[in-house]
Amino acid sequence: MNKYKSAVVLFIAFLVLCSFVILSNARKAPAQYRLVYWGLSGNDVSRLQQTLYDWGYNPGPVDGVFGNSTYQSLISFQANNGLASDGVAGPATWAALGFSSGSDPISQPAPVSISRGVSNRDDTYLLARVIEGEAANESFTGKVAVGAVILNRMQSAAFPYSLAGIIYQPGAFESVSNGQYNRPLTDDSLRAAMMAMSGWDPTGGALYFWNPAKPVSPWVWTRNVITQIGRHIFAR
Repeated sequence: MNKYKSAVVLFIAFLVLCSFVILSNARKAPAQYRLVYWGLSGNDVSRLQQTLYDWGYNPGPVDGVFGNSTYQSLISFQANNGLASDGVAGPATWAALGFSSGSDPISQPAPVSISRGVSNRDDTYLLARVIEGEAANESFTGKVAVGAVILNRMQSAAFPYSLAGIIYQPGAFESVSNGQYNRPLTDDSLRAAMMAMSGWDPTGGALYFWNPAKPVSPWVWTRNVITQIGRHIFAR
């Protein structure tokens, strides 16, 4: 009987040890599943690059800088795993890469609106930041118009599927490329984002906007111009 009990104890200890090893080797994603996208740098980007490399993709050097090679390899990974191919590493992408959230809860911001496909406060502030960067000196209507264009793109198959994917699409918005969207956020831009999300579209369905006083690609002038609001021309 003593030999039997000893064997049971040893077997249980072995199972506990195996569980500890497995849990110790499990990958841990950032506690809040930090969004990682074009232009960022740091440890989260390095982690993403190394993991993509381990999966057989080519994100370029594991240098912690999210550039074109990382963007292209991430899109390929997402497409091959049935994810939205927006080039943004969010919770679903981290999970598909094999990361777990550990014991830390995932932050779930309170809903704001779902009428235009935007559903949380983080998206609201992200949209407002781009409005600030692109239309800080425009009228309130001009600010809403810029937000409406971004949201209209979410309804078009020609653009990425998510708000973050649209905003961080390489070269899509000058203020994102030059960092102006990180300027202090005003109440007007935040209210404009909320109004655009609620359905107000002063542009009548535009997918593009530009300032004709600045150098732009000749291609954009081939689009169907709808209206001009302030210094921006809006077109489909």
